[in-house]
Amino acid sequence: MSREGYIAVVNGPNLNMLGRRQPGIYGTATLDDIVASLRAGFPQLDIRHECRQGEGELVELIQRFGTDPACCGIVLNAAAYTHTSLAVADAVAAVDVPVVEVHLSNIYAREAIRRTSLLSPVCAGCICGFGAAGYALAVRALLQMK
Repeated sequence: MSREGYIAVVNGPNLNMLGRRQPGIYGTATLDDIVASLRAGFPQLDIRHECRQGEGELVELIQRFGTDPACCGIVLNAAAYTHTSLAVADAVAAVDVPVVEVHLSNIYAREAIRRTSLLSPVCAGCICGFGAAGYALAVRALLQMK
Protein backbone atom coordinates (compact mmCIF):
# COMPACT_ATOMS: atom_id res chain seq x y z
CA MET A 1 0.00 0.00 0.00
CA SER A 2 1.42 3.34 -0.98
CA ARG A 3 0.65 6.86 0.10
CA GLU A 4 -2.04 6.92 -2.58
CA GLY A 5 -4.38 5.34 -0.07
CA TYR A 6 -4.69 5.62 3.67
CA ILE A 7 -5.70 3.66 6.73
CA ALA A 8 -8.20 5.24 9.08
CA VAL A 9 -7.85 4.71 12.83
CA VAL A 10 -11.15 5.41 14.56
CA ASN A 11 -11.52 5.51 18.34
CA GLY A 12 -14.66 5.80 20.41
CA PRO A 13 -15.67 7.25 23.76
CA ASN A 14 -13.28 7.65 26.67
CA LEU A 15 -10.24 6.60 24.65
CA ASN A 16 -9.13 10.22 24.73
CA MET A 17 -8.47 9.52 28.43
CA LEU A 18 -5.93 6.75 27.79
CA GLY A 19 -2.88 7.01 30.00
CA ARG A 20 -5.01 8.35 32.86
CA ARG A 21 -8.04 6.08 32.76
CA GLN A 22 -7.55 2.77 34.58
CA PRO A 23 -3.91 2.26 33.53
CA GLY A 24 -3.95 -1.21 35.10
CA ILE A 25 -6.44 -2.26 32.41
CA TYR A 26 -5.68 0.06 29.50
CA GLY A 27 -1.98 0.84 29.99
CA THR A 28 -0.14 4.13 30.28
CA ALA A 29 0.15 5.02 26.59
CA THR A 30 -1.99 7.95 25.53
CA LEU A 31 -3.96 7.95 22.30
CA ASP A 32 -1.44 10.44 20.90
CA ASP A 33 1.35 7.99 21.82
CA ILE A 34 -0.43 5.17 19.98
CA VAL A 35 -1.02 7.23 16.84
CA ALA A 36 2.58 8.54 16.87
CA SER A 37 3.82 4.96 17.19
CA LEU A 38 1.72 3.87 14.21
CA ARG A 39 3.01 6.73 12.09
CA ALA A 40 6.62 5.96 13.09
CA GLY A 41 6.19 2.22 12.60
CA PHE A 42 4.50 2.54 9.21
CA PRO A 43 6.12 5.62 7.62
CA GLN A 44 5.08 4.44 4.16
CA LEU A 45 1.41 4.75 5.13
CA ASP A 46 -0.88 7.69 5.49
CA ILE A 47 -2.48 7.06 8.89
CA ARG A 48 -5.53 9.23 9.54
CA HIS A 49 -6.87 9.31 13.07
CA GLU A 50 -10.18 10.41 14.56
CA CYS A 51 -11.57 10.03 18.07
CA ARG A 52 -15.24 10.69 18.78
CA GLN A 53 -17.37 10.39 21.87
CA GLY A 54 -20.84 10.01 20.37
CA GLU A 55 -22.41 6.98 18.72
CA GLY A 56 -23.73 9.00 15.79
CA GLU A 57 -20.33 10.58 15.29
CA LEU A 58 -18.71 7.14 15.09
CA VAL A 59 -21.32 6.00 12.56
CA GLU A 60 -20.63 9.07 10.42
CA LEU A 61 -16.86 8.53 10.55
CA ILE A 62 -17.16 4.87 9.59
CA GLN A 63 -19.46 5.80 6.70
CA ARG A 64 -17.19 8.63 5.54
CA PHE A 65 -13.97 6.62 5.65
CA GLY A 66 -15.61 3.40 4.49
CA THR A 67 -16.98 4.96 1.32
CA ASP A 68 -13.88 6.97 0.43
CA PRO A 69 -12.15 5.23 -2.51
CA ALA A 70 -8.77 6.26 -1.06
CA CYS A 71 -9.40 4.48 2.25
CA CYS A 72 -7.80 1.04 2.31
CA GLY A 73 -9.17 -0.07 5.67
CA ILE A 74 -10.29 0.98 9.12
CA VAL A 75 -8.83 0.12 12.52
CA LEU A 76 -11.77 0.53 14.89
CA ASN A 77 -11.81 0.69 18.67
CA ALA A 78 -15.44 1.52 19.30
CA ALA A 79 -14.90 1.22 23.07
CA ALA A 80 -18.15 0.61 24.96
CA TYR A 81 -20.18 0.89 21.75
CA THR A 82 -18.68 -2.46 20.79
CA HIS A 83 -21.03 -4.11 23.25
CA THR A 84 -24.12 -1.95 22.83
CA SER A 85 -24.43 -0.34 19.41
CA LEU A 86 -26.29 -1.94 16.54
CA ALA A 87 -25.90 1.40 14.77
CA VAL A 88 -22.08 1.12 14.77
CA ALA A 89 -22.28 -2.54 13.70
CA ASP A 90 -24.67 -1.61 10.88
CA ALA A 91 -22.28 1.14 9.72
CA VAL A 92 -19.40 -1.35 9.59
CA ALA A 93 -21.56 -3.83 7.66
CA ALA A 94 -22.50 -1.13 5.15
CA VAL A 95 -18.99 -0.16 4.05
CA ASP A 96 -16.81 -1.88 1.47
CA VAL A 97 -13.41 -1.56 3.16
CA PRO A 98 -12.14 -4.10 5.69
CA VAL A 99 -12.56 -3.10 9.32
CA VAL A 100 -10.41 -4.60 12.08
CA GLU A 101 -11.86 -4.37 15.59
CA VAL A 102 -9.27 -3.53 18.27
CA HIS A 103 -9.42 -3.56 22.06
CA LEU A 104 -6.58 -2.77 24.43
CA SER A 105 -7.80 -5.25 27.04
CA ASN A 106 -8.90 -8.82 26.51
CA ILE A 107 -12.64 -8.25 26.42
CA TYR A 108 -13.25 -12.01 26.78
CA ALA A 109 -11.51 -12.05 30.17
CA ARG A 110 -13.52 -9.16 31.59
CA GLU A 111 -17.05 -8.56 32.85
CA ALA A 112 -19.81 -10.56 31.17
CA ILE A 113 -21.24 -7.53 29.33
CA ARG A 114 -17.84 -6.85 27.73
CA ARG A 115 -17.55 -10.41 26.39
CA THR A 116 -20.14 -9.78 23.67
CA SER A 117 -19.10 -7.82 20.62
CA LEU A 118 -21.78 -6.68 18.23
CA LEU A 119 -18.98 -5.68 15.85
CA SER A 120 -17.08 -8.97 15.50
CA PRO A 121 -19.61 -10.59 13.14
CA VAL A 122 -19.26 -7.71 10.65
CA CYS A 123 -15.52 -7.01 11.01
CA ALA A 124 -12.71 -8.69 9.08
CA GLY A 125 -11.14 -9.64 12.40
CA CYS A 126 -10.69 -8.74 16.05
CA ILE A 127 -7.51 -8.09 18.01
CA CYS A 128 -7.77 -7.76 21.76
CA GLY A 129 -5.63 -8.03 24.86
CA PHE A 130 -2.33 -6.79 23.47
CA GLY A 131 -2.57 -3.22 24.72
CA ALA A 132 -1.37 -0.45 22.43
CA ALA A 133 0.46 -3.03 20.26
CA GLY A 134 -2.96 -4.22 19.06
CA TYR A 135 -3.23 -1.17 16.81
CA ALA A 136 -0.03 -2.07 14.93
CA LEU A 137 -1.22 -5.69 14.69
CA ALA A 138 -4.45 -4.42 13.13
CA VAL A 139 -2.56 -2.30 10.58
CA ARG A 140 -0.41 -5.33 9.70
CA ALA A 141 -3.56 -7.41 9.25
CA LEU A 142 -5.03 -4.79 6.91
CA LEU A 143 -1.80 -4.75 4.89
CA GLN A 144 -2.03 -8.53 4.53
CA MET A 145 -5.57 -8.23 3.16
CA LYS A 146 -4.50 -6.09 0.20
